[in-house]
Amino acid sequence: MAEQPLLQARKITKTFPGILALDTVDFDLLPGEVHVLLGENGAGKSTLMKILAGAYQPDAGTIALNGREMRIANPRQAQRLGLGIIYQEFNLAPYLTVAQNIFLGRFPHRWGLLDQARMHAESRKLLDGLNMDIDTRAKVVSLGVAHQQMVEVAKALSVQSKILIMDEPTAALTDREIEQLFATIRRLKAQGIGIIYISHRLQEVHQIGDRVTVLRDGKFIGIRQVSRVTVDELIAMMVGRTITQMFPRDYQPQGAEALRVEGLTSGSRLRGVSLRVHAGEIVGLAGLVGAGRTELARAVFGADPYEAGQVYVFGQQVRAASPDRMVKLGMGLLPEDRKAHGLAMILSLSENVVLSSLQRLFPRRWVDVGREREVVARYIADLRIATPSPRRLVQFLSGGTQQKVVLAKWLCTHSKIFIFDEPTRGIDVGAKAEIHGFMNELVKQGAAVLMISSDLPEILGMSDRIYVMRQGQIVAEVPREKATQERIVSYAMGHEVGR
Repeated sequence: MAEQPLLQARKITKTFPGILALDTVDFDLLPGEVHVLLGENGAGKSTLMKILAGAYQPDAGTIALNGREMRIANPRQAQRLGLGIIYQEFNLAPYLTVAQNIFLGRFPHRWGLLDQARMHAESRKLLDGLNMDIDTRAKVVSLGVAHQQMVEVAKALSVQSKILIMDEPTAALTDREIEQLFATIRRLKAQGIGIIYISHRLQEVHQIGDRVTVLRDGKFIGIRQVSRVTVDELIAMMVGRTITQMFPRDYQPQGAEALRVEGLTSGSRLRGVSLRVHAGEIVGLAGLVGAGRTELARAVFGADPYEAGQVYVFGQQVRAASPDRMVKLGMGLLPEDRKAHGLAMILSLSENVVLSSLQRLFPRRWVDVGREREVVARYIADLRIATPSPRRLVQFLSGGTQQKVVLAKWLCTHSKIFIFDEPTRGIDVGAKAEIHGFMNELVKQGAAVLMISSDLPEILGMSDRIYVMRQGQIVAEVPREKATQERIVSYAMGHEVGR
């Protein structure tokens, strides 16, 4: 007899104005399994999850929990029915304690008063069950990302959730923290909890998944046993074609020096950092989370001050560095958090593209709408930006499309030095391949690229040379022909490796 699914969704359909987000999609989840949900940005994954969590109502289709068909009217009802969701952007109150966050909105009371002892005792029990030594009285703001995520898991389990939805749970975790998360997931599986796992990291499918469902353009494409499917097959299902080159590189002769950093120091965050980037090359910057890579990028771009050291752009020492000054010198920074630091989310695609080039494009200080339309149309075509209109607000675009808009913004400034900080984090496999292709074209045309990435295959596949950072310092420079994943990880963690 077949095992009774915890959840069955059948023929789920959802439309938004002008968009068919889900088109008769099927999905189910068994007790004690990790069911991976894959698809490019815009495939319908988030819409399906929000329907299951009660945030959206489907236009058609049915949902059954433990064989019983029901309507999930709102998130509170979903929670009562044993369905918890952990979003990529955590839903925590940073200045409340761990215990207060776990029981937020459901504080235990005794004689009409908050029962602090019980709240902390039950929180401790939940965290012990996750093998997490976290102080229940600590404020969430004091915790690292991995521990904050465990608080989210404990919060979901505190309402006896039998179904957990995890949306990009490893996006901001180190390899060690990912292993801790996977150990937690395996413990939850052993307790019969079913987990819906959404990720753009395809290597994780075989590490943690049991079954995998693929969506494309709002449609159900297929379901596979993880043990019987390859990564290449999953990519073809996701994008509707075979991606032959994930890391397309045409290596160029090293050109003139474009960027030189000497002895850059900023407290304990940066300690005497020196590096060079030449025209025609992609230089990778690897290291563990917290090694100082993003701090280096921001300091070089003039976004953060530094105490000592020099930055040279095309041989010219930069004094009184600021983002405005660096842009004028031909540098662009594509930041790790594109939503917070790379884009104006309440502005349109068109406005974002020209935002850093207003003085160059419109020296008379009035915007020529016709010229703006012409410039933006060129970048939409060149970068194959998928949008219904240049006037579309960027907050409504997919992650991969948003990243293309950031790139278009810096191309519009005529930048020749590009700092890419985690260029493909949180975007789908098809968009990743496109971003890699654009980076390759940039260096073919003589640009210089400094690429920060926690994705080691990306670092190895795209870089001419690789610098490795640890604890605010450059600890190694590795040429492409000697670069291996083991060597990079060993340097990043402070272990000796063979030369």
